[in-house]
Amino acid sequence: MPTGTGINAKLNYATEYGRALSQAFPYTLNFGALYNTPNNGRYRWVNAKTIEIPSIRTTGRVAADRDSIAQAARNYDNAWEAKTLSNERKWSTLVHPRDIDETNLVASISNITQVFNEEQKFPEMDAYTVSKIYTDWLTTTDPETGSAREASTTELTIQTVLAEFDALMLKMDNERVPANGRILYVTHEVNYLLKEAEKISRSIDVSSGPNAIDRRVNRLDQVEIVPVPSTLMKTEYEFTEGWAPADGAAQINLMLIHPLAVITPVSYTFASLDAPSAVTNGKYYYYEESFEDVFILNKKAGAIQFNITEA
Repeated sequence: MPTGTGINAKLNYATEYGRALSQAFPYTLNFGALYNTPNNGRYRWVNAKTIEIPSIRTTGRVAADRDSIAQAARNYDNAWEAKTLSNERKWSTLVHPRDIDETNLVASISNITQVFNEEQKFPEMDAYTVSKIYTDWLTTTDPETGSAREASTTELTIQTVLAEFDALMLKMDNERVPANGRILYVTHEVNYLLKEAEKISRSIDVSSGPNAIDRRVNRLDQVEIVPVPSTLMKTEYEFTEGWAPADGAAQINLMLIHPLAVITPVSYTFASLDAPSAVTNGKYYYYEESFEDVFILNKKAGAIQFNITEA
């Protein structure tokens, strides 16, 4: 981490900034729960950009013989799967001293970065997260078909949405995905269908008052439901500057996922504010750069299911 003296040392708050962002992720990112996956602390960093994920494969049991012993042998294989962060992003801005109160400089840049985070960085991270998971998931093999996985394209209506949910849950059950902890990310349009779905049952708490009826559907078969804006649920995005849905991107209607199926490493390498100088033409200069990425664990790809509408 770069260090300095005087005002630069006081204004270089990369560590504090990174800590604040880590605390904000679960509450400001639509896919914040995936950034809280226990996997982020389980695997070893090889260097600042690469994580190694271990995998072990064993043989099955065989018949035993009480009258003899078999030749001893190693019946397992150990391997490491390397995941290299490739999503390197940066952002900077100049701030003229006359535009801010110099005695409250850090607070002012905090306000600027807060707006940047909430209106630019976090939505971009959401878009990258869902599209990267979808792209990686397509490269894995469906054990039922023996070929690459494909998203369901069943049209979702009030009549079909629960049956589609049940079908995707069944796929997870058959791949031995833990029932506890699954999350259903849906567009607001699909969330509306769930509220109005046929055969769904609700309970009304009359103790809350005769005029207080909560029509929200927050859980379905113990699966947490998280509504996400449809613009942040596309299969592909352009990230030239910020984020934008790519031409021809399909609409992801829902993503059923267990957080143990993904790893979401974030490595903030630099965040600093320089005082006005001749180099900056008398302006304050803020700059941040980070490595961050999203990976699925190939052996747990069955803990992810999609329903999409083709463009």
